[in-house]
Amino acid sequence: MHSSPPIRGDLTPELLQTSQWTDEQVSAAGIPIHDIPFVTVGGGIGSFVTVDYLRIYGVPTDRMRVLSNIDTPWETYEYLTRVSQIPRPERIRSDSSSRPDNLWGFPSYALEEAWREKRLSHLWQIATEPILNDYWTPRAGTVFRGLEREAKRISYWDMLVKGQVRMVRKRVGGGYFTILTPPDGLSETRRVAFRSQYVHLAVGYPGLKFLPDLQDFRERHRDYTRVVNAYERHEHVYEALKTRPGVVMVRGGGIVASRVLQRLMDDREEFGLQTQIVHIFRTFVTGSHGPNVFMRRKGGHGWAYQGFNYPKSVWGGQLKARMRKLEGEDRKKLYQDIGGTNTPKRRRWQQQMAKGRRENWYHAFQGMVDKVEPGPDGRLISHVRSSNGRIQQYVSDFIIDCTGLEADIAEHRVLADLLQHGGAERNPLGRLEVERHFEVKGTASGDGALYASGAATLGGYFPGVDTFLGLQIAAQEIADDLARRGFCKKMGPFRSTSQWFKWAFNKAV
Repeated sequence: MHSSPPIRGDLTPELLQTSQWTDEQVSAAGIPIHDIPFVTVGGGIGSFVTVDYLRIYGVPTDRMRVLSNIDTPWETYEYLTRVSQIPRPERIRSDSSSRPDNLWGFPSYALEEAWREKRLSHLWQIATEPILNDYWTPRAGTVFRGLEREAKRISYWDMLVKGQVRMVRKRVGGGYFTILTPPDGLSETRRVAFRSQYVHLAVGYPGLKFLPDLQDFRERHRDYTRVVNAYERHEHVYEALKTRPGVVMVRGGGIVASRVLQRLMDDREEFGLQTQIVHIFRTFVTGSHGPNVFMRRKGGHGWAYQGFNYPKSVWGGQLKARMRKLEGEDRKKLYQDIGGTNTPKRRRWQQQMAKGRRENWYHAFQGMVDKVEPGPDGRLISHVRSSNGRIQQYVSDFIIDCTGLEADIAEHRVLADLLQHGGAERNPLGRLEVERHFEVKGTASGDGALYASGAATLGGYFPGVDTFLGLQIAAQEIADDLARRGFCKKMGPFRSTSQWFKWAFNKAV
C-alpha cells in the first residue's frame, strides 16, 4: 500500500505563531496568493448586504470576493427559520421597510405582498399597526425571493469562493491575508491565501447554545431525540405527538419559544391531539416592566412583549444617538436597560394560550432547572427550582430548548484567532469592539482596514446589529468609510436615484 502524498501548501508552525506575515513567509509555505482588494468572510446575509451596497456604490465584481461555505446568502437563515417553525409561508419578525435586498426600503415588503396578492388588507394593517392590528411583518418566502432576485442582479455568484475560512492575519506592509481551506478536490494545495487591503467579517453566531443541564443530559445519556434545541431539526417531536398523547416542556421566553408554542397548539387544534405543554420561564413577567417610565414594555403570563428586537429609536432616533456617545460601563448599562428576551404580542397565539390555561393543558411556571434525568418509566424528569427555593419535579416526553444561539465569540475559530493575533478587543458585552463605522478596533494594518458586522459586534455603538436593518446600517457605514478611503465613489443623490430605477426594473448593476 502506498500512502497518498501530503497535500502541499499548508500552514506552518512559523505562520501559526506569527501575528504579522510577510509575502515571503506565505509563499515559502507553498500557499498560493490571490490578490483581491476586498474580501468578506461569512457569505450570509451580512456579507450579502455589504457587497450589495458596494456594487451599487460602483465596485466591480472582480475587486471583491465572498469567502463562504454556503451556496446562497439566505441558506443558514432559512434553515434556522424553518427548524424554529417559521417556514416560507409564515411571517418573520422584521419591519416592512427593512429589506436586505433593497437598500432604499421602497417599495416595502407590505406594498410588494399587497401588489402580488392583490390584497389591500396588508396596507390597512400597516396603516393601523399596532393599535388596531398586530405589527405587519413579511413572509419568510418574500424575503428569500427578494434576496435571490438581488443576488442575480449584482452577479453575486461571480464573487463567491467556496471554502472554510481558517484565519485572518495582518500583512507586513499593510493589508491582510485571509486563509481559506477549499473543498476537497478543488485545489492542489490545502490552503489558499487572499491578499487584500480590506476585510469584512460577518460570521453570525458560533453555534447552538444549550443550557448546562440539558447539555449534561445529552452527553451522559447520548439522547439527542427527546432533548432538542429549537434551532436544530426536531420535526420528529411534532410527528411523535401525532401518534400518541404526550407532554412537552418548552424552555425560553423569546420569539422562537412563541413560534414553537404556536406550532404545538396549531397541531393540537388541527389534529385533535391531547398534547400537554409545560412552559418554564427563567424570568416570569407579570405585567408592564422596565427601568423607568420611558423604557417600559408590556408583559404578562411570563412574557415580555415588544414588536421588534429593540425599540425603533435604536435605528434612527434618540437611542441611536445616545448609544454612539457612550463608553464602557455606561454603554453596557443602556444595553441592559433596553435589552432582554422579548417577543411580539400576536393575537392568534394569545388566544390559544388563554384557551390552554382555561382547559388546563398549557401550564407556565417560573424556575431554574437544576438537572434533567430519566425516570423509572424512561420519561424525562426536570428538577425545577422556584424563586422561593422549592424544588418541583416535572415529567415530560420531550424538552424543546428555545433559549437562543451561542454568542461567545471565542467559540468561533476566526474570531478567536483575531483576538489572539489580530489585536481585536472585546466590547462591554464581550463581543468584538468596533468603531462607529464598524472597523474592528486594534486591527488596522497599514492602509488596510478590517470591518465586522452582525451578531459578533453586539455591544458596540449601534445596538440593532443582528437585524436586517442593522446589517444595512452597518453596510452603509462601511461603504461610506471605504469611499472616504478611495476604494469606491461616494453615493450621491443622482447615482442613488438611477440605481433605484435599475433595482425597480431588475437591471444589472
